[in-house]
Amino acid sequence: MIQVPNKLGAKVGGGLGRLGAIDPAAIAKAEAALKSLSGNFAQWLHDEINKLDAARQQVRAQGATTETMEALYLRAHDLKGLGATYGFPIITRIAASLCRLTDDKSKRTSAPMPLVDAHIDAIKAAVRDDIKEDTHPVGAVLVKELEAAVTEAGA
Repeated sequence: MIQVPNKLGAKVGGGLGRLGAIDPAAIAKAEAALKSLSGNFAQWLHDEINKLDAARQQVRAQGATTETMEALYLRAHDLKGLGATYGFPIITRIAASLCRLTDDKSKRTSAPMPLVDAHIDAIKAAVRDDIKEDTHPVGAVLVKELEAAVTEAGA
């Protein structure tokens, strides 16, 4: 049997799966910095939701054009990445469902707006009612219904 040298492991400071050259103190410092910022998370989350809602209003005002739907998709994509970071994993899941609905650029302008609205309203309701997890009884039903509707819509 031929042993292939682990060149990647040497480059990252040890075997894969180990911390290797990563300084545990640096990780602790980064976690402390994130914790110190967490007081701003609620405001940042509201700001992101307001941007998504503004994108929806732009679609309503100007119609579902390539540009307006792209803006809406990008805002949903931002929330998909930020929901869990801001303490609302359910928002990540709802936003992921909205992204799935509007992901295909060739079909984006024909996405059913009532379903887009349902996603955005669900995100707003989750924050309003402090539903953070998809294990919450209301949250679980809501997410499953939205995801099923997206599947039914062919996305």
